[in-house]
Amino acid sequence: MQVKAAVAPAQGADLDIRELELDDYQPDELRVRMVGSGICHTDAIVRDQWYPVPLPAVLGHEGSGVVEAVGANVQGFAVGDHVVLGPATCGDCRNCTAGHPQYCDYLFPFNFGGCRPDGSKAFRDGDTPISSHFFGQSSFAEAVNVRARNAVKVSPEVPLELLGPLGCGLNTGAGAVLNVLKPVPGSSIAIFGTGAVGLAGMLGAIAAGASQIIMVDIVPSRLEFALGLGATDVVNSKAGDPVEAIRELTGGLGVNLALDTTGVPQVFSQMTKALAVRGHGALVGAAPLGTDAAFDIGTLLTSGITISMVVEGDSVPRQFIPLLIGLYQAGRFPFDQLIKTYPFAEINQALDDSLAGGTIKPVVVF
Repeated sequence: MQVKAAVAPAQGADLDIRELELDDYQPDELRVRMVGSGICHTDAIVRDQWYPVPLPAVLGHEGSGVVEAVGANVQGFAVGDHVVLGPATCGDCRNCTAGHPQYCDYLFPFNFGGCRPDGSKAFRDGDTPISSHFFGQSSFAEAVNVRARNAVKVSPEVPLELLGPLGCGLNTGAGAVLNVLKPVPGSSIAIFGTGAVGLAGMLGAIAAGASQIIMVDIVPSRLEFALGLGATDVVNSKAGDPVEAIRELTGGLGVNLALDTTGVPQVFSQMTKALAVRGHGALVGAAPLGTDAAFDIGTLLTSGITISMVVEGDSVPRQFIPLLIGLYQAGRFPFDQLIKTYPFAEINQALDDSLAGGTIKPVVVF
């Protein structure tokens, strides 16, 4: 079938909306008509080839849509179901079976290989194969063929066009906080970066009952926005040393928990130094492969801190996405306040606005 899709044609180039041929769905797949797709920083860095996904490719990995067809081997889904699409995992390796599918042994080939596990590509432009199944989905297209394992059935009572970011960016921030850092009432947390991931982490910390939530950034308008959403304190790291500021706000102790959403080496180092004794910090921000960051092992040896590297919030999507939706319906996770929608035809503008910081979480609507 013919579908419109946004193709990343070459490194750093704007996405090109084209008519492509979408192949037949396989027995373990669903065909999903896309309703919305969030735009994530990872889409931009793959377009720019920080990670070597084969180009040309259809990117997009925060898709939400409606099931139009169900493969012969698929159970638990029906035509008309509303779904959010998550990352691709095998379901059978040691980490998948242990309840940590985001650390699947096949993470890179399944999500960044540009094809199905069998090597086939779902899209063609004439005689030219176009890389597909980015994060198992390639959601920058009007319709996609996706393994049923990647799909999470959601309630038809919530606005489907807004739900795609729960599959990656919002899942990453909220999951890192709720699944890994696990704040308790009375705990303190510093979150470095006030983009969609950082603010989702902040909303997760609020929902968990953290009493002091310090947001760190260099953009005053973002810090003001964070205060309006529930942050207790903000630190402009352009105006001074954020570690000193965090320690001053915590009576010299540092924070119990911290989250770095930036992937900037200097910020990562600041996060480690802002932690209290036996504090726990997590990194979710992506950096180019081979990036090193300073870690003061001399000073920090006696601190007893823990540092976690976290992928996709270490979540089980079929459990965690409905949990976030439930919090949203209860008024405790207002992620819709982070979102601005764009027509699919304006996808390049949405990407530019996201990179420039003008839009926290862009979502293209089909």
